[in-house]
Amino acid sequence: MFVDKVKVYVKGGDGGNGIVSYRREKYVPYGGPAGGDGGRGGDVVFEVNEGLRTLMDFRYQRHFKATRGENGRPKTQHGANAEHKVVKVPPGTIVRDADTGELIADLTEHGQRAVIVRGGRGGRGNTRFATPVNPAPEIAENGEPGEERWVDLELKVLADVGLVGYPSVGKSTLLSVVSAARPKIGAYHFTTLVPNLGVVQVEDGRSFVMADLPGLIEGAHEGVGLGHQFLRHIERTKVLVHVIDMAGSEGRDPYEDWQQINEEIKLYRQDLEQRPQIVVANKMDLPDAEEYLELFKEQVGPDVPVYPISAATRQGLRELLFAIADLLDKVEEELAEETVAEEQFSAERKVYKSEAEEAAFTIRRENEVYVVEGERIERLMQMTNFNYHDSVIRFAHTMKQMGVEQELRERGAKEGDTIRIGEMEFELTNSMYQD
Repeated sequence: MFVDKVKVYVKGGDGGNGIVSYRREKYVPYGGPAGGDGGRGGDVVFEVNEGLRTLMDFRYQRHFKATRGENGRPKTQHGANAEHKVVKVPPGTIVRDADTGELIADLTEHGQRAVIVRGGRGGRGNTRFATPVNPAPEIAENGEPGEERWVDLELKVLADVGLVGYPSVGKSTLLSVVSAARPKIGAYHFTTLVPNLGVVQVEDGRSFVMADLPGLIEGAHEGVGLGHQFLRHIERTKVLVHVIDMAGSEGRDPYEDWQQINEEIKLYRQDLEQRPQIVVANKMDLPDAEEYLELFKEQVGPDVPVYPISAATRQGLRELLFAIADLLDKVEEELAEETVAEEQFSAERKVYKSEAEEAAFTIRRENEVYVVEGERIERLMQMTNFNYHDSVIRFAHTMKQMGVEQELRERGAKEGDTIRIGEMEFELTNSMYQD
C-alpha cells in the first residue's frame, strides 16, 4: 500500500532531575553540597533510509517519544544522557509543523538526519547553586520538559524525470521498456494508482531516475480523480516528459490533451509551468498517428520539440532518451549555480534572538485568577522543585527580576490574589520575596 501523507506526534525526552545531596564522610562533619545534575533527554531524529518508499509504517505507529534523562546522583555524579529516538523515513519526506505549517525538514538523501524535537536539559543539582553567602543551598531543579508537537509528513517521490499525461496514453509501457521497472499495465484508466520508479540507462553511460505517475484528468488541480496525489509528486522532478496518445484513441484530440494537462499543472502551482518539458508523441505505430502528428506540430508551433515514438515497438526511444539526458544535464548545471548563490547568501545572514523576545510574557485575567503566560516563565515553573524552600525563594526572585510581579501589581493584583502559571496556582504574597 502506498501512503504519502500522515500526521504523527513526536516528543523529546524530559531532562533528568537534579538532586539535593550533601557529603557524608567520616572526618568531614559539615560536608558541602554534592547533588549531581540530571542527564539530558533524548531528541527525536528523523533519518532517511533509501530502502523505504512509502509512509505506510506511520499509519500503525503515530506516536514517537524519546526517553528521559537519568536523575542526578549523590557525590556530584551526573545522570546519564538519554539515547536519541531515531525514526526512519523514505527519501523525499517533507516534515511540517501541523499547527503552523512551518517547514521543519526536507529530507532527500540517504543518511540525512534532522532533529524534529529536542530533549530537555537536565536539572541542576544543589552543587551548582553553592555561593559564599549560601554554601549549602537546598535547591535542585527539575529536568526541563522535552519539546513536543504534531507534525505532518508528506512524501514527494524523488525522480529526475516525471511522466505526465492523460490516463492510458502509454506512460507505464514507456517506463517498462526503458528501465527495469515493471509497473502494472492495463487497457483501462487509472491502472497506475501509485508512482513507479525506474532507473534509465542511456547508451553513452548517463543515467537518470524516471517516475511513472498516475494519470491526470480535467479538474486535477482541485483534487478531481487522483489529482493532488499526482501533482504533489511532480514538484520534485527536474524535467517533465509529457506523453500524448498521438493516435487519438478513444476519440481524444492530442492538442486539446496537451493544452489541458499543461493548464492543470499551471493551476496547481504557477511555477511548474516553467518546468522544462519534453513532448512525446506515443503510439505512432497505430493508424492515423502520422496525420495527427503533422497537425499537432502545426498547432504547437516550431518552438515545441516533439519526439515521435512507439513504446510498444520501441520506435524512436534512442533519440528520446538522449534528448532527456541532454536536457537534464542543462537543468542540473543551472540548479548547481543557483545552489552556490543561495549558500553564499545564507552564509552572510545571521539571525539573532533578542533578550526581550526570550523574556517576554503576557498576563490576562480569567475571572478572579491572573494567568501569566510565556515560554521562559513557564519553563522556569516546570523546572522549579517546590519541595525545597530555597527553590521557592529563587523562583520568586526570578519572577521579580523579569518584571512579572510589578506587572501583576499594575494590573490590580493584590495580596492573596490567585496567580496561575502553567498548571500551578499560588497566592501573591510579599513573604515570597523575603529570605
